[in-house]
Amino acid sequence: MKRLLLATAVSLLTATSAMAQTVYIVRHAEKVDAPGNPDPALSEAGETRAALLADALREAHPVLVLTSPLQRTVQTAAPTADYHSAPSEAVSLEGGGAAHVAATVARIRALPADATVLVVGHSNTVPAIARALGYAEAADMPECEYDRMTVLHLMDGHAHGEVRRYGAASTC
Repeated sequence: MKRLLLATAVSLLTATSAMAQTVYIVRHAEKVDAPGNPDPALSEAGETRAALLADALREAHPVLVLTSPLQRTVQTAAPTADYHSAPSEAVSLEGGGAAHVAATVARIRALPADATVLVVGHSNTVPAIARALGYAEAADMPECEYDRMTVLHLMDGHAHGEVRRYGAASTC
């Protein structure tokens, strides 16, 4: 009887954990200094960080990559999307940051319960997306921070998360 209960408990835990969405949320990598340009490309350091993101997520297997339409987010996401042959979708910035966050969260919630997704955003949207997904502990992000990766596991309306670092340490 004890073995049957143990087997049932293990089976339930395994089935439950298989149904958690995993969401990786990062800020775009370092951009070139281009005063007056609202849509600068990645710098050489940013291109290196984008490659390191793909390496950090080698075993993650995202089924979708979400970005803003700005080229620095698209360029940051590209190596990971290419490596995993995952489609990349730009979520509109029309309507402002709150509308972008809401649309991003809606797109994530529309995915299967066991999906893995990468979100590449901006210093003002990364913590807002994490909080909107239920991770209240998401701290605001300074303009100089590029190495934060927030990893969320979403299950049954709850978010469990952790903050990891990847690539060179930010110099804040």
